Amino acid sequence: MASLLVVGADHLGHITDKLERSGFREIIHLNGRKVNMVKRDIPDHVDAVLVMIDYVNHNLAKKVKEKAKSKDKPIYFAKRSWSSINAVLEQLEKHA
Repeated sequence: MASLLVVGADHLGHITDKLERSGFREIIHLNGRKVNMVKRDIPDHVDAVLVMIDYVNHNLAKKVKEKAKSKDKPIYFAKRSWSSINAVLEQLEKHA
């Protein structure tokens, strides 16, 4: 995987470093706080989408899911904890 779009969470902290060590070269982060985030499109070069479920509202999660499906991008949902994110990364490796 080359690039990952992370939606949710105000700050990723060390998660960005851990994602880079897991093989992602580009990590795009949208915190999802602003209302107009729902209107943002998923960049074409993104390989997968990760939604931090404990930091987004239902409408944003629904819209991101719809956009990912329309662009045929895999979408994963995780809590902000590294153990939850790591479980998602293991799923990604199985499908790669």
